[in-house]
Amino acid sequence: MVSSDSNVLPVSTTQPPTLTESQPPAVRAFVNRFTETVRDGLSRSRPWSELLDRSAFAKPDSLSEAASRLRKNSSYFRANYVCIVSLILAFSLLAHPFSLVLLVCLAASWLFFYLFRPVDRPLILFGRSFSDLETLGALILSTIAVIFFTSVGSVLISALLVGIATVCVHGAFRAPNDLFLDEQDPAAAGFLSFIGVPTTYSSVSSTSSAPSAV
Repeated sequence: MVSSDSNVLPVSTTQPPTLTESQPPAVRAFVNRFTETVRDGLSRSRPWSELLDRSAFAKPDSLSEAASRLRKNSSYFRANYVCIVSLILAFSLLAHPFSLVLLVCLAASWLFFYLFRPVDRPLILFGRSFSDLETLGALILSTIAVIFFTSVGSVLISALLVGIATVCVHGAFRAPNDLFLDEQDPAAAGFLSFIGVPTTYSSVSSTSSAPSAV
């Protein structure tokens, strides 16, 4: 009599890789550093009720006083001002979906074709291999074309001008007399420090593969 166990197919217990595990180390390092830096920068923001305190607004007596107020307020509300400009940029891009799609495609091209591409693997497109210099040149030309020959440049510039004007008006009319101004605000450094994160695949992989000291 044949045992029924022989008809049972073996079941693999191997778990499929998660999204985090399937990402290259450089991508994970960049995403983790980016989220930590943004979270740390947001934690340094001042209370929004303090930023919008209507009783603290007053017309400056002179241009020099307005410049002094702007300097003090920009030092104190630095993280809040960055959030305001970022929100204005986001709303401007959402109001122009075509520009948003072009900008996302351009950023994805830089990330995956140059920054996160393994240095030991050449870029191959349409059966042709491209060197690092050719890839960099093509990305630079694509960036120039997208910024100056489409609506992306005008959307970004107009949004930045609106954001900077909003910050300047608030900083000039918000009296900083009730603010505790630190001599060295720790928010001045590191809020956008994710730009300096090492993004080359080779550097991250070589660091992770190095033997640890016992």
